[in-house]
Amino acid sequence: MKVLVADDSLTMRRIIKNVLGQIGFADVAEARDGQEAVIAAQDADIKLILMDWNMPQMNGIDALRAIRGKGNKTPIIMVTTEAEKRRVIEAIQAGCNDYLVKPFTPDALIGAEE
Repeated sequence: MKVLVADDSLTMRRIIKNVLGQIGFADVAEARDGQEAVIAAQDADIKLILMDWNMPQMNGIDALRAIRGKGNKTPIIMVTTEAEKRRVIEAIQAGCNDYLVKPFTPDALIGAEE
């Protein structure tokens, strides 16, 4: 299964890719901002998207809305430092499937992915 990791931090993308590798996901695409994520999400092989909220060009919530606006139903998990209840509610209303607050454990990612 191919996973898209959208985060402006190279370090965070590497950490997430490492965690994904530990739990059996080797095919990982990357996006450095929301615009790249919207484009990459059009790949039919992408079966899961992990999206940061705070990114340049287009933030994660706007990218989420754009992806959903194109009719894309790929599961999207917001992986962010934004922990306020109103942010979680906003993301869920925009169409995310789950929400993980950084830092997270591999087990938390497994639970969100299921």
